[in-house]
Amino acid sequence: MDSPGGSELFESYEQDYEAIKVSITQRLNASGSQNGEPKKQTLRAAGREIDEASEILQQMEMELLNLPQTSRTRLQARLRGYKAELERLKQTMKRAQSTSRSTSDRDELLGGLNGGSDLDAASMDQRTRLLNGTDRLAESSRRLQDSHKVALETESIGAGILGDLRGQREQIIHTRNTLLDADSSIDKASRTLKGMARR
Repeated sequence: MDSPGGSELFESYEQDYEAIKVSITQRLNASGSQNGEPKKQTLRAAGREIDEASEILQQMEMELLNLPQTSRTRLQARLRGYKAELERLKQTMKRAQSTSRSTSDRDELLGGLNGGSDLDAASMDQRTRLLNGTDRLAESSRRLQDSHKVALETESIGAGILGDLRGQREQIIHTRNTLLDADSSIDKASRTLKGMARR
């Protein structure tokens, strides 16, 4: 027969879990305002407590097996909530560790925290060079666009001039043909007049 003490033990584990959860949360919150070794130590302590919390949840899961089905169903829902809660704390821990590593790498590249001003100066210098380079590229792009526009306008003007020349050439050819016809007519008239004069 299931004893009522099983539920009491489960609730005792719950109290232990709640206490360690509060401690984990406080450590993770504190790490957000820390840097360097202090932050690493805080996160290591939080990691140990997360392991302890996982063990407590395992004990709670084992204890559920000793409970009546009616109590087990109700407490299983609470246990699932604790597991989801602990998983969120683990994710927060991973993000904090990732931030800590990034900060550590940055400090190492700078030669320590005292190099921050050097990084700021170097970053500003690099940013200035990048902005200048971007401005030069933009200016070159504008010049290319202007040159392309001028080329298109020149091409249009050239096409217009060629059209005018073609029209003028046709007029000259027409005028030349008209003059040739007139010259031929004059020759014929001249020969006719000469023939009439000999009679």
